[in-house]
Amino acid sequence: MSELSGKVQTVLGLIDPDQLGRTMTHEHLTMSFECCYIPPPPSDEAVAANPFQMEHLHWLTQNVYSSHENLLLKQETAAVRDELLAFRKAGGGSIVENTTIGIERNLPTLKQLAKDTGVHVIAGAGYYVDCSHSETTRRMTVEQLTEVIVNDVLHGGDGTDIRCGVIGEIGASWPVTDSEKNVLKATAHAQARLGCPVIIHPGRNHAAPAEIIRILQEAGGDINKTVMSHMDRSIFDEGELLEFAKMGSYLEYDLFGEQSLIYQFHPEVDMPSDSQRVKTLAFLIKEGYEDKLLISHDIHTKNRLTKYGGHGYSHILRNIVPKMLMRGITQHQVDKILIHNPKRWLTFK
Repeated sequence: MSELSGKVQTVLGLIDPDQLGRTMTHEHLTMSFECCYIPPPPSDEAVAANPFQMEHLHWLTQNVYSSHENLLLKQETAAVRDELLAFRKAGGGSIVENTTIGIERNLPTLKQLAKDTGVHVIAGAGYYVDCSHSETTRRMTVEQLTEVIVNDVLHGGDGTDIRCGVIGEIGASWPVTDSEKNVLKATAHAQARLGCPVIIHPGRNHAAPAEIIRILQEAGGDINKTVMSHMDRSIFDEGELLEFAKMGSYLEYDLFGEQSLIYQFHPEVDMPSDSQRVKTLAFLIKEGYEDKLLISHDIHTKNRLTKYGGHGYSHILRNIVPKMLMRGITQHQVDKILIHNPKRWLTFK
């Protein structure tokens, strides 16, 4: 483990943490999200079959998961390459790519994108939510799952020598299924062995983040090196948010640019606007959590690429950072969120 200690592991090899620069901690560059397809109403089937015409773009923004075509980000490697070049030109340095087993992780594509663009790409090990688990995955023991994750980090995933530098995003539903609990336990066991960063996709319930932290803690996980993703749609009550923050994980607001009126996966949730996300960041900073905040876009569908009129991977750097500064968040605090916190999280112990 001495080789990894104090380093960040990208798809092109180990780097010094100071090389990361401004980092998006939760993105996808190539994947399929068809496991989470939501059929459109019969009246919208024709639109869903051809969603990228100009007159259909608003429909697509509100019905992201009801078009098979929109869920195939893996088809857009050339567009993603252009996006990464724009991200680098905007001052971006690194991207944590959260695609795991079950949603078509493609490590060779990630390696080629890193070579072509100069953006550091950190790939994710492990498994997504239960609906993407194969029967083979469901039959594996915690020990077997642990070995797969450890191998992804130490030797390379999917039969390649391309090594992952983070475990996750590890997916959980609500309530957490037995298969997901096994993966979470394996994640904790692997993290204890490797001293590596972990990132979690919680189920869509306000109680899910704390439940997952308890599972990880009981299995020996290091909560201080664990990110809880999707806080934007998980905990809205300020008192409850502060109680969860005390548990010690990083709090990631990673749906910047997402603007649906009705959140298709959980209509009871009122998805916040970007302005509300910035307001929540300011609140957490005021409460003393500036060292535990991370932000990103979680681009995982075609409609959010600039090719299709979306915001792209540079939205935070171009638009959100100026908004943060306008709302009283200092440049020093912005740098913590974009540079220093990711660097501390991604560095192997």
